[in-house]
Amino acid sequence: MTIQVPPPSAPVRREPGEIFGNGFTLFADMLLVGLLTSAACLPVVTAPAAFAAASATLRPATGLGAPVRTTTYLTHLRAFLSVASLAAGLLPPVLVAIVLVDVGLLDSALPGAHAVAIALVLLVLGTTVVALRACALEAPHRLSVREGLLRSAADPRGTLLLAGGALLAALLAWSIPLLIPLLPGPLAFAATVVDIRSTPHGGTD
Repeated sequence: MTIQVPPPSAPVRREPGEIFGNGFTLFADMLLVGLLTSAACLPVVTAPAAFAAASATLRPATGLGAPVRTTTYLTHLRAFLSVASLAAGLLPPVLVAIVLVDVGLLDSALPGAHAVAIALVLLVLGTTVVALRACALEAPHRLSVREGLLRSAADPRGTLLLAGGALLAALLAWSIPLLIPLLPGPLAFAATVVDIRSTPHGGTD
């Protein structure tokens, strides 16, 4: 009886000078996109275009391993900047105002304040998830809040995953403020991956 010994798997091929594998490269790309997105979000109203550009930049890297370049991000950012996206950029200040009201309710002794505070938390979380999904959409649905809402409802598993990512990002921002400039990258990546798996060609399971 002859025992067949399987041949050893071929080592992962790396480019000359590459020290880390593809996983670390993608992680570094997310951090780079996070910094670029944070800088692009500084005017506040540019936040939707900044996150849409982050998603468009990271999408080729998720499956094809395409390199992420600053010039690619800036090209996408210019393409997404429009009157509609700038108008949608008024949403982040509204969400911040709701959070401040929520904190005030938690510290107050008003009847039903805690119930209202929980409802506001769910509202902010739901709005954040829909906004992230809208920013991750490809043409012809780019930055479509309606399509983001429809996909959020049609893919509850992906919505819950993205909500968990948003909560984790909020926790990290609260506990380690120095990480705030890096967080948009992983958030945009999570929204992109959820969108890919929820589309017909992405193979929703």
